[in-house]
Amino acid sequence: MKKVWATLLLGLWVHGAMAAESLTIAAAADLANCLDALSAAFRQTYPDAELKTTTGASGSFFAQIKNGAPFDVFLSADMNYPRELVKAGLADEASLTRYATGHIVLWTLSSTLAVEKGLDALASANVGRVAIANPDVAPYGRAARAALQAAGLWDSVQSKLVFGENIGQTAQFVRSGNVDAGIVALSFVKAPGAAGLGRYYEIPEQLYPTLEQGAVITHHGQDNPLAKAYIAFLRSPAARVVFDRYGFVLPAGPGR
Repeated sequence: MKKVWATLLLGLWVHGAMAAESLTIAAAADLANCLDALSAAFRQTYPDAELKTTTGASGSFFAQIKNGAPFDVFLSADMNYPRELVKAGLADEASLTRYATGHIVLWTLSSTLAVEKGLDALASANVGRVAIANPDVAPYGRAARAALQAAGLWDSVQSKLVFGENIGQTAQFVRSGNVDAGIVALSFVKAPGAAGLGRYYEIPEQLYPTLEQGAVITHHGQDNPLAKAYIAFLRSPAARVVFDRYGFVLPAGPGR
């Protein structure tokens, strides 16, 4: 009986120690609207966990982590960045997790833009400025560029483009009315605060490379037990419910 109680007490102590720790998370900007819901779900198991989350462009975080930025977990909008950190010995390969597939939409608050025409609507002379994320650092920006190229519109639309530092800033350009339209993450139009705000068109997935999003524990977070707990949470049904709600639905089949 003493041995049983000792084991239980040890388990409670470990759980308490993990819950009391803090976790620093670098998260892709497309996750901004669902991070609170994810954190709330995580705290169902670790109620005292302190989650310090920063959002931004995945490419920028990749560069920062390579230069020693103290993030424990990296949630990227592109699986390649976490994979490159693993190759460089800066992240734990066993923790590499595909947590989402991103999708892009054409979003407008303009009542005159024929959004039902899809990307072709951007060729209209009535469309002055179009926002996309910076393709150099933001996976969603690369997806937007690829879609415009596939639609044969890249050359004609380039002079209209306004680049956001990340997909969050790009969405803000649309919300503020500073641009006529923008190519943003589906998660932004599915956010509770965006319900009924403007109109959007889901861009066909065959027009851009699959936006596989991945998470990984960095070298900085390798000894933080809460980092391992968070990665395990990202693989859980509870996290899947949140991701699916915001349009980050993973395809069925192997790798889900």
